[in-house]
Amino acid sequence: MPGSSGDVVVTLTVDPQRARVYEHGWQSWSPTLAYRLDGRPFRPVSELRRIGNYRPDRSAPADGFWGEGLLAVDPGTGEGVHVFGASSGAGPIPSIRAKGRGDRVVVTADGPVSSAVVEVAEVDDAAGYGALDHALAHWGDGYAAAAGVGDLRPPPTAWCSWYHYFENVTQADIEENLVAMGELDLALDVVQIDDGYQAELGDWLTLSDRFASLPDIVGRIRDAGRRAGVWVAPFLMGERSAVLRDHPDWAIGDADPGTGWGQQLSALDVTHAGAEAYLREVFGTLRDVGFDYFKIDFIYAGAMEGRRADPSVAGVDAYRHGLRVIRDAIGPEAYLLGCGAPILPSVGLVDAMRVGPDIGHHFEPLDGDLSQPSQRAAAQNTRWRAWQHGRFWINDSDCLVAGPHVERREEWANVVERYGGLRTSSDRLRALDEWGLRTTRRLLRPGLTTPFVR
Repeated sequence: MPGSSGDVVVTLTVDPQRARVYEHGWQSWSPTLAYRLDGRPFRPVSELRRIGNYRPDRSAPADGFWGEGLLAVDPGTGEGVHVFGASSGAGPIPSIRAKGRGDRVVVTADGPVSSAVVEVAEVDDAAGYGALDHALAHWGDGYAAAAGVGDLRPPPTAWCSWYHYFENVTQADIEENLVAMGELDLALDVVQIDDGYQAELGDWLTLSDRFASLPDIVGRIRDAGRRAGVWVAPFLMGERSAVLRDHPDWAIGDADPGTGWGQQLSALDVTHAGAEAYLREVFGTLRDVGFDYFKIDFIYAGAMEGRRADPSVAGVDAYRHGLRVIRDAIGPEAYLLGCGAPILPSVGLVDAMRVGPDIGHHFEPLDGDLSQPSQRAAAQNTRWRAWQHGRFWINDSDCLVAGPHVERREEWANVVERYGGLRTSSDRLRALDEWGLRTTRRLLRPGLTTPFVR
């Protein structure tokens, strides 16, 4: 059903006490969940959070519900769940709004949307999923088929350096944990080197002084019988980087994703021939070094609006082009995990997807924004995007962190066990206590490719 800017798509009669509205956020970290009609939806606490963790070119209203490319309403009347969504991941992706007025909900959209009423039989789901989950799963089946999603590959198990060492990781840290995996007899397929190996954000082939040689560490990983993985933020360039200094024309004008890593950041214009060639060089070189597992992060930047070398290619389509360039460079057999990614435009282009914010060692987000690292935020999104697993990709709830310093660690382990399609450990392995090691051993097993919600 078409809808232009602010067009009314439908007015629904609802039970004000039983009705629920499902808001789907723009990217991995954007809050996603279902609300009662009298609920107050989460909104960014600052402009910086809005740009980097929500949809940067839109501002959702505080007095209504707002889904980016997807919104659903369960009227609570038993007459079926109404799902409103984009027909394709190609741009533009509509924003869809729902506003309650007594026993009515008015749904509007600023672009074309498809709509469907999904009849859900009385739900008695032992896994705890409700009518909204089952209706979204039904909609997701059609969306995935249209996007050309084929058979999903079984995900590997992995160890990631981030949540213990963060950006200060050294080659010695990777080597220590590689040895510990064998000593502790952990079933780990992949050793993933996260942020910190590179000299600067954007200079992916120049190493920090904490790493001597990527070929050397990759060789050690492979000699130990494991696969080598690497983290890249392919669509970001830091102001200290050589790539931005030498190629300022590769940056999207007036589309700064904000600050991070203690510096101003710019988004890479993937429609620029030179920038595209650089992406191919980076990922082709990392592939040739021996990496065959790639976590690409902060990739929302590739979809930002701004001045591009090819002005005919809009943000979302430029982003999808960038993902195809990366896939072509790493080859079809490599495993590709997206993070910080626009969700609907990514379907069919990655093997696995982070579906929530980063896990934190703390339960609540430090600044109160539920797009920020915390167990509460990660668990919330993981639960409300469970229907995407086995349809769009393998869901990544984020890493298991099981050390005694982790607040409410037992609860996070339960989330990983229930919803984690991709199972990854991110502790210093020799520092785990008895519970942490036992839990890590138990949960490091291949996740399922079959859907969680049927």
